Amino acid sequence: MDMVALLSSAVVAGTPLLLATLGEILTEKAGNLNLGVEGMMLLGAVAGFLVSFNTGNPLLALIGAMAAGVLGALIYGFLTVSLRANQVVTGLALSIFGGGVSSLLGKSVVGEALSENIRNFFSPKKIPLLGDIPFVGKILFNQDYFVYISYIIAIICGIYLYNTKFGLKLRAVGENPAAADASSINVKLYKYIHILIGGALCGLGGAYLSMVYVPAWQEGVTAGRGWIAVALVIFAAWNPYKAIFGSYLFGALAILGFRIDGLYISKFLSKYFLDMLPYIVTIIVLVFTSASKSRKNAPPKSLSLPYYREER
Repeated sequence: MDMVALLSSAVVAGTPLLLATLGEILTEKAGNLNLGVEGMMLLGAVAGFLVSFNTGNPLLALIGAMAAGVLGALIYGFLTVSLRANQVVTGLALSIFGGGVSSLLGKSVVGEALSENIRNFFSPKKIPLLGDIPFVGKILFNQDYFVYISYIIAIICGIYLYNTKFGLKLRAVGENPAAADASSINVKLYKYIHILIGGALCGLGGAYLSMVYVPAWQEGVTAGRGWIAVALVIFAAWNPYKAIFGSYLFGALAILGFRIDGLYISKFLSKYFLDMLPYIVTIIVLVFTSASKSRKNAPPKSLSLPYYREER
């Protein structure tokens, strides 16, 4: 097995997971549990595909995908922040909504492929000098623009959360919104902004699947990756830097079946078992993380709890 090819493919397969995970981390750091990641990814996937299919403009397609993700997040935000609806139920409803809308809008383009122009734009491009680094260069710096964007977004998210006053305020909102409110932090504004940014990143993750990973429309293109992203948030302990490792690990598990096909070991491992592997690992991660009592890896204290300012 070519290890460089395997790891390079893992980065590609992990990119949509990374974008969605980063979006959910920002949302949960604001104290909101959004289980609608799958729905927002599907909205971004269908919007990005339709815009790129009809216009041939990749930048417009990215904007369209982000806008679709933001729209889904706005619905969630209005219901949970303004109307204080149950966050779990609202997130599940958003997932169902996104799946239905993507099926409806994508019905006319099922099986259609994107133009050569779009595929060429998102083809792998080597970064000068960095791409020539032995081993690491071929894995990390011979990728497409989407992958490079995900690197930048992950680093920016980490710096924002841990090295800026706005990130400190966001963490305060997620930990204790009443105390944050008493400190003159606009809790509702912080929640809305980060929920919408989270939706935009989920939309981008979906667009990567429909425009780059599988540049042809197929129903349910996310194939449950949104749920894996929710689990990855816990796996990464709400840390954007750890999310990079976790996303690529799950990306490697997702493509492992294709890579070992034909090898001697494949005679002893069922293809269906390998296809299930990412989801099995997801369940194991959730079990072990839930059993852990570590304060360092604990979720924000106000996660999934509606904030009533009147009770402050």
